[in-house]
Amino acid sequence: MTLLANAEFALSEQLAARQDAAWRAQAHRVATQSAFYRDLWQGRPPPDCLSDLPDLPLSDKAMLRLSQAAHPPFGDYLATPREQAVRLHRTSGTTGQAMNLALSARDCHVTQVVGGRAQSAAGLGPSHTVVHCLNYQMWMGGLTDHMTLQETGALVIPFGVGGSELLIRTILEVGVTAISCTPSYPAVLERVLADRFPGVAPRDLGLKLGLFGGEAGLDDPALRARIKDIWGMEPRNANYGVSDVFCNFAAQCQDDARLHFMAADVLFPELIDPDSAQPLPLEAGQTGELVLTHLERECQPLARFRTGDIITIDATDPCACRRTGFRFRVVGRSDDMVVVRGLNLFPTMVSAVLSAQPHLTGDYRIVLDLPPPHDVLPVTAELAEGVVPGAALAQQIEAALKRQLGATARVTLVPKGHFPVTEGKTRRVLRGPA
Repeated sequence: MTLLANAEFALSEQLAARQDAAWRAQAHRVATQSAFYRDLWQGRPPPDCLSDLPDLPLSDKAMLRLSQAAHPPFGDYLATPREQAVRLHRTSGTTGQAMNLALSARDCHVTQVVGGRAQSAAGLGPSHTVVHCLNYQMWMGGLTDHMTLQETGALVIPFGVGGSELLIRTILEVGVTAISCTPSYPAVLERVLADRFPGVAPRDLGLKLGLFGGEAGLDDPALRARIKDIWGMEPRNANYGVSDVFCNFAAQCQDDARLHFMAADVLFPELIDPDSAQPLPLEAGQTGELVLTHLERECQPLARFRTGDIITIDATDPCACRRTGFRFRVVGRSDDMVVVRGLNLFPTMVSAVLSAQPHLTGDYRIVLDLPPPHDVLPVTAELAEGVVPGAALAQQIEAALKRQLGATARVTLVPKGHFPVTEGKTRRVLRGPA
């Protein structure tokens, strides 16, 4: 089935017919070709209508891990002959065992087109030279995200991670105007500039557009303002995805900092209560766990897959940019959630408080060296350059966390540069002995 042209601008009635037709074809593929889902569904035929999708059981990452362990390398949810797979990726393993991802030529094409919609919405186009600074070593964020950048018509430099000094020289010499990286990476480059390029400020690099993904945090207005002020570039949340599903299917636009869902022709979203797993209405103001079903996927189609991402739907009406997908924010991951005396806390919530503190860099870790339940939130926060640690400052930050989050915190202050330089994803919640 051909992709719907300009699907991100399509009205709901236009999408509905395409979605139902795509699901009927996909449901047949999954029911006949995927042993994993035949077993999960216990031989029951899938419903014809997407409105009846909640009748099917949910699937999750733990199930996929067991499937790949029992049927390496791709699991018994591989729904094509092995020969049809033309590309192998591996998930980053940030939240557990790395997974092998198989894509057919068709899967690669669909992934590239959908991701290109997101990068275009964020402002990237043929006039840009963009340097891509995510990991190319098997991770989806490397080659696959590179192809989504290229889909916009931009000139793409495949840089990868590491070699920050060479990256700065390349930006200056080639005239790079956009960068694709994690939101924490600009702070790394600032350190390299200060140490190796005296007299060169971040603004001097001439970057105009920052395309960020791979980490949470860009929803924080303080972080966005900091990047814009120091670098002189427009920060855009350009790359939200779930590696097992699509590497990128949502981004912000120039009119709205919230993520736009841009894959409705190939991906069907649901919301569920993360505790009870009961369906929730996908409407403005609702918060729940995002569940996704492939309407287009040949090699490893997933149905009612729990992403573990907790999102809040902010709007379902068309945006000023004319894109019609619902707009949402990622509150956090269910496996990153920290419960402190009954309060559900996510790193993004802690980051919003710390980023507003003028004496801090905004870098921090939540170190959980004891098993739950937790009576206090242990936060290790990095001081800004030249700030001297003190009990009064720590108490001030603890009071801010208490006031804004309602949780009692224990704050440890460390000097700038304490945390290791991270050029890939930065893990904020560390569990186990420190």
